[in-house]
Amino acid sequence: MRDFRELKIWHKAHQLTLAVYRNTANFPKEELFGLTSQIRRASASIPANIAEGCGRSSESDFARFLYISMGSASELEYHLLLAHDLKLLNNGAYESLALEVTEVKRMLASLIKKIKVVSSKLKAES
Repeated sequence: MRDFRELKIWHKAHQLTLAVYRNTANFPKEELFGLTSQIRRASASIPANIAEGCGRSSESDFARFLYISMGSASELEYHLLLAHDLKLLNNGAYESLALEVTEVKRMLASLIKKIKVVSSKLKAES
């Protein structure tokens, strides 16, 4: 079992979620239960699944939750693009958030790769 607070990826994903909440605070009220909710849910799902994976007992379970986080990051990527195309996010906000999502996805991919190596070694030893 890991402490998710010790993972750099969790901190990065948490900061992304805070930035998403700040940037969606002024979205139109009619989007509150639509795009605003979808964007916030997808962003919060990334660090939440990292945290949940840390509470699991096996490396393969942890990796599974990292894959779920990756899926949420991809979903967030699309929702941010949609918000930008709908003129709900200005160019600067969109570019900044899109860069952060890309960095989170890169870090997730790297951690997944490391976890798979560890998991393979553990299976070989048993």
